Amino acid sequence: MAGSLQRKVALVSGGKVDYFAKANPDLLFFEMAMQAAREAVADLGLQPKEFRRLIRERGGIVITHFADHFAGQLLGEALTRDYLGLNPAEACRVIGGGATGGLGVQAAMEKIASGRADIVIAIGYEKMSEVDTFQGNEFIALASDTVTDFPNGGYYPLYYAAMAQSYLDTFVGRTVSAGEIRDAFSKIAVMMRNNAQFNRRAQTSRENPYSTASTSGFIAVDDVVKSGIVATPSYRLDCCLMTDGASAVVLACEELARQLTDQPVYVTGIGNGTDCMRTGERPRTVGGLVADGLLFPHEREDPALVEYYRQLEYPGLHSFRAGRWAARKAYEMAGIRGNPLEYFDLIEIHDAFVISVVQTLEDLGMAPYGHACKLFSALPLADGRVPINPRIGGEKGLYVNPSGGLIGQMHAVGATGNTQAVDVLWQMQGKIKEKYGHAETQVPGPKTALFHSHAGTGSDITVTTVERGW
Repeated sequence: MAGSLQRKVALVSGGKVDYFAKANPDLLFFEMAMQAAREAVADLGLQPKEFRRLIRERGGIVITHFADHFAGQLLGEALTRDYLGLNPAEACRVIGGGATGGLGVQAAMEKIASGRADIVIAIGYEKMSEVDTFQGNEFIALASDTVTDFPNGGYYPLYYAAMAQSYLDTFVGRTVSAGEIRDAFSKIAVMMRNNAQFNRRAQTSRENPYSTASTSGFIAVDDVVKSGIVATPSYRLDCCLMTDGASAVVLACEELARQLTDQPVYVTGIGNGTDCMRTGERPRTVGGLVADGLLFPHEREDPALVEYYRQLEYPGLHSFRAGRWAARKAYEMAGIRGNPLEYFDLIEIHDAFVISVVQTLEDLGMAPYGHACKLFSALPLADGRVPINPRIGGEKGLYVNPSGGLIGQMHAVGATGNTQAVDVLWQMQGKIKEKYGHAETQVPGPKTALFHSHAGTGSDITVTTVERGW
């Protein structure tokens, strides 16, 4: 059973650091958190003293950051509470690799749904520039198995290159060509990077005072393959950057939400899935998708698709079983039985590498396994660029990562899933021009949305579904 929320939970406001950056030498981690929290509180029309009183009397705090190594500070969450003046209060830290921010937002939801709190602020941050890029990659790689995988070159660009190659090996000649896959990968990279040019806070935005010439501005598909191989078949522009940044989202019970905003966004489904940290231990079972009962309702109604899945090795390296598990739980809770590609208006998903966009859309049931590349290779080109914020999947499709995602906007690990929640909230509240500085990526009138966070090579994944509450 998927379970249920005992009380309705709403996202009511959000905030972000003024600028995400590869390196922001002007702000300490708790100062970034302050910028994000201050914006979230101001959007509620509350004075800081009023908000602190609400948290103290009726609420709680969830703070997320991934690696103490970066800032060289254990219990950074305590310093963050100190700096924000949020003591005494009920508070905790949540951690789960790249899914840290998403797990934190879900923990905040559960506090409210259970009745333990009426209002919670979830704050996520990461200060990755305290170390150089090589050291940062090593710190992140410590989230792989340090006994077997890490000593043998277990860095995440290599893991995702291996998964991309596995995808090629599994589906080329079966459902898609190698050319279509590379075309899709390049178009995804261009879409994310160029969407971010209309988000003034984005790490790669040409308007961001902390951006650098080599990591900002518009790109074309030819630029991707010219950017240099990181690990075959992944190019530099197929990958996200390390980030300094923070975000905050305020959640409340239904009664309080309606006092705080006339634009609440209600949570309809929560899902969390896991899989083996060591990818080599994941099963490669022919027909595993069917045998393990992991088909979605709309897939079960398609006999040809069911038969195709009986012949498919699953999960292997071409997909994330944890993502499908999380989506199934969230969809069941939300009562979603049709094709999610047509159900949702908007999704913000984890795209640390372009291959994970393809994998995630398939895990979410938005395209059959081996077919998601076609959703992107179908995008038209003009001067080597895809349209800004295109609808994926045709007129009944949806918008994917209008923010620019991790490739374009940010991947400050402890803040990432939190930031996705904020982006979805702002989209549904129609605040994109106000918050991004441009209206080009505002989705027209979204009513349903999903945000998704992801750890490692898919060891922990969260899926959260929401709907507009007015």
